Amino acid sequence: MHVSRNYILINGVPGDQVSVHDRSLLYGDGVFRTLRVIGGYIQCWPRHYRKLQQDCFALRITCPEAALLFEELRRLMEQRPDGVAKIIITRGEQTARGYAPVENMIPTRILSLTSALDYPDRNYSHGIRLRLCDLRLAHQPKLAGIKHLNRLENVLAAMEWSDPDIAEGLLLDMLGNVIEGIRSNLFMVRNGELFTPNLTSCGVAGIQRERVIEWAAEHGVPCWIRQFGLAELLVADEIFLVNSVIGLWPVRELSGVEWNDHPISMQVQEWLNHAHD
Repeated sequence: MHVSRNYILINGVPGDQVSVHDRSLLYGDGVFRTLRVIGGYIQCWPRHYRKLQQDCFALRITCPEAALLFEELRRLMEQRPDGVAKIIITRGEQTARGYAPVENMIPTRILSLTSALDYPDRNYSHGIRLRLCDLRLAHQPKLAGIKHLNRLENVLAAMEWSDPDIAEGLLLDMLGNVIEGIRSNLFMVRNGELFTPNLTSCGVAGIQRERVIEWAAEHGVPCWIRQFGLAELLVADEIFLVNSVIGLWPVRELSGVEWNDHPISMQVQEWLNHAHD
């Protein structure tokens, strides 16, 4: 889909091109956030900015001020009040060769706002088919949890199937631990308790994952963050996936196992849809 120049700002200026010397192009050197915008309101903006700050800090990239990014998002929302916003912060341009960045680099900020995809209602009410991906995630603790720009593992995993009835792929690490969806975080329910994978070796820690963990604490539901494998996942009472764009999708089928009832998933989904933070 072509995106109008009016819906992209690069360092505050409408446009759709970055320098060939930008380290995002050369090395995937940067971070990003994807946000849902509804009626001119940015969902969970404080959380998104806090996570953006954390990810920038981890990579030692200077994070733009919240007020600056919010004002640029507001300008985009004047053109399109509903959709999906994306904030990309790169380390900036560097003409000198080499992996090591030069000192005092000025970050590049790229903000865009595009139409949201219209997902089928059944994804939310009846659940989705989840495919076990062949690709295994490598361990790199220094990048674990960070939404950085090098997403080649996700790209390769997403190329593994073309069946439109499969809405998402499940990623394991090289030891066989369940980690996440290609674009989502995962929870399983067993005996009324929630479990979500430990992401200290790989994976992305999304803010919707953070919100579900908080929901569990507020409602007295035990929520465990630990390693577990596919065999344990397949005997779960429920499985659901979350991210900031889709919200929450229950899983109805994975590796030949089917789930028809999603009572906890529906409770969490309702809360995520109506809690404003």
